[in-house]
Amino acid sequence: MKDGIERKNVVQRCGVDMILPMGLVYICYIILHGHLSPGGGFQGGVLISAVVVLLVLAYDYETAAKTISFSLVHHAEGLASTAYVALGFMGAAVGAQFCQNILFAQGRIGELYSAGTIFWMNLTVGVKVFTGVSSVALLMLGVLQDADRKAGAEA
Repeated sequence: MKDGIERKNVVQRCGVDMILPMGLVYICYIILHGHLSPGGGFQGGVLISAVVVLLVLAYDYETAAKTISFSLVHHAEGLASTAYVALGFMGAAVGAQFCQNILFAQGRIGELYSAGTIFWMNLTVGVKVFTGVSSVALLMLGVLQDADRKAGAEA
């Protein structure tokens, strides 16, 4: 039975190793082009947090937790929140409303950077959602890992 489990893990690892690079490129496309097409920061953030689950499924919890450090993800979440609020206050700083697009005159329509502060806010939302959902996923998977260890020790 152990040999069957090892073969399955090899197949899972190879599959994730093949899919992950293409998936990350697509996810970055969704986040970066969210102000031009459907999608954006929230959708891309949730999709990129699925990478954490894929790493746990293909390898194990310890490997995923080392690869995606919980403390680094937690600090990045705070940084993304601060950046979003700072971008929001840029409008208020020039006499406009909170979260008003004040850099809209930069760029040309249809180009990647054509929406002013909306582009940057979309990017910070993507980082914020990724870090938040990844933190929750790592915590939940860690609890499941501990429960499995306790059940294995009792048996």
